[in-house]
Amino acid sequence: MELKNAVAVVTGANRGFGRHLAAQLVERGAKVYGAARRPETVDVPGVIPLLLDVTDEASIREATRVASDTTLLINNAGISTGATLLGGDMTEVRRDMETNYFGPLATTRSFAPVIEANGGGAVLNVLSALSWFHPAGLGSYAASKAAAWALTGATRDELAPRGIAVSALHVGYMDTDMAADVPADQKVDAGEVAAQALYGIETGLPEVLADETSRHVKQSLAAAPQPNAD
Repeated sequence: MELKNAVAVVTGANRGFGRHLAAQLVERGAKVYGAARRPETVDVPGVIPLLLDVTDEASIREATRVASDTTLLINNAGISTGATLLGGDMTEVRRDMETNYFGPLATTRSFAPVIEANGGGAVLNVLSALSWFHPAGLGSYAASKAAAWALTGATRDELAPRGIAVSALHVGYMDTDMAADVPADQKVDAGEVAAQALYGIETGLPEVLADETSRHVKQSLAAAPQPNAD
């Protein structure tokens, strides 16, 4: 997909990784809607602020009406409550799933007809190495990203005949606020990951593995689960 003159909606564009994506898309000549629950916090030069709460379908419908020229949707908005699946607050578990799975599903359902009507385009879902690796301490977040990985594969098949490519970005820890407590040597530069993601869109890659962590975890999927130590 040619990014010059593309029309992109980036959810969660007011901070972190989404801000990098929005800025780099502008640099490549795209028209960019920066979507956020508080659009006044979107301050990237050249980006059009767009009110969009991925957990509110009325908000999504209105954003779709405003951004009716969209050809590229990037489902970036996400949260991590830190809840475990058995001991965590179920309200927090549901928040992870509502934002990280049902949010991208709702936005894709709403924007897909618009992208198709505009001649086709692409959807990128920002996922995680934890789509495949599920530590107990991050069970809720990992489950939501695993569900979003399944969503990506299913919608890729469903939207291909409509001229819409669907791809996934997988990465370990990026240097953003969400990973503020992670040691610096375990994080990758968010700007570099954004560049890889946009290259993947341009070249039609169905999957972008942006760091060594995501590549290692993907390669290990064929290994049998190891039993718990006594």
